[in-house]
Amino acid sequence: MMPTQAAVNNKMAAFVESPVLSAFISFLVGTAALFLYILASGVSLGNLASAREAPAVAWIGGLLGAFFVAVSVMLLPKLGVAMTFSLIIAGQMLITLVIDHFGLLGVPVKEISIPRIVGVFLIASGVVLIRRF
Repeated sequence: MMPTQAAVNNKMAAFVESPVLSAFISFLVGTAALFLYILASGVSLGNLASAREAPAVAWIGGLLGAFFVAVSVMLLPKLGVAMTFSLIIAGQMLITLVIDHFGLLGVPVKEISIPRIVGVFLIASGVVLIRRF
């Protein structure tokens, strides 16, 4: 769904003449949809106040999401959907190796290995092929 989201957000950006405004609208619609889902499904809002006690790092998810959506909208017209998302996937794979290897953000440690490096290399090779052809 992420490539579709980027494409429709790009369409909105053309109308509002700004990728950042398009990302903002996307998050507004998403927030409204989540709120309606909470109401319809009966999810309790009782634990919402507990968010105050979450560590600072737990709060950056929204910032990361906003950055991702805005940058995707900016890159898509320049690179195309396939290239934009092949670069995103390659970048994600590189970062996942680092997060796993060092156990960052509280995830279990899973050391970097040759097969995992080969996997990232194959993904990067796919990026090169998409770019060339």
